[in-house]
Amino acid sequence: MRAALSSEWLKLRSLRSTYQALGTAGLTMVLGAAWTLYVCSLADERGSVRAAPPEVGFLPLLQISLAVLGVLAITSEYATGMIRTSVTVVPDRARLLLAKAVIVGLTTLAAAETIQLVTYATSRLIAGGHPLGFNDTSLGDDLPMLLASGLSVAALALVGLGLGTVARSTAGATGAVVALLFVLPGLVTYLPAPWNTRVASLLLPSLVPQIAGDRLSTRLGDGVLPPWAALAVLLAYPVAALVAGFLFLRRRDV
Repeated sequence: MRAALSSEWLKLRSLRSTYQALGTAGLTMVLGAAWTLYVCSLADERGSVRAAPPEVGFLPLLQISLAVLGVLAITSEYATGMIRTSVTVVPDRARLLLAKAVIVGLTTLAAAETIQLVTYATSRLIAGGHPLGFNDTSLGDDLPMLLASGLSVAALALVGLGLGTVARSTAGATGAVVALLFVLPGLVTYLPAPWNTRVASLLLPSLVPQIAGDRLSTRLGDGVLPPWAALAVLLAYPVAALVAGFLFLRRRDV
């Protein structure tokens, strides 16, 4: 297993797309600083504003960027034919996919938590004493949301890895991740109450606030899942995607 992990770590580091995905994810920090400067200027004009925290507002960019990293970790091998070499070197396909999952999961979790914490610290430093709404709580109060956000990014990257293994197509797997993250949550809001809240509570974008014990939104109100259940549902997404990926990887030729 150690050899498989070393191999997957080397392959991930050798992909140009890895650095492109990480660079796109890093834009969250730049956009967060720019957003904070903008709302500070509004606060100077109006006296105070209620603005969204940048680490929450730009979380979808972080999620989709690193989800694409997860997709490309496997689809790039199908595109180049490297998957045949990988299967030859590691004939046990379960071990191969598990090694990829460990490397992708740890890499994206570390990157996401770092970016979230830097975005958080930078925005609060820039905000200073401006009454912006999001800077009136302590790090201890906001830490559950920051940790849950980073975990959601890693979970989505693993979903991307699983879907990429199933689809063997970067476009197809990325489209599926986009649907999970943006399309389905938008459609659910049109369901009649209380089904809109019940269904939305099970979708990926709604799990982070429920893990942190916050409201889903002003329209949907509180979620229906306690933090432990929301965490379990979040972890179920990558598990289901990876199991599906393994079944497809085992049953068909590469």
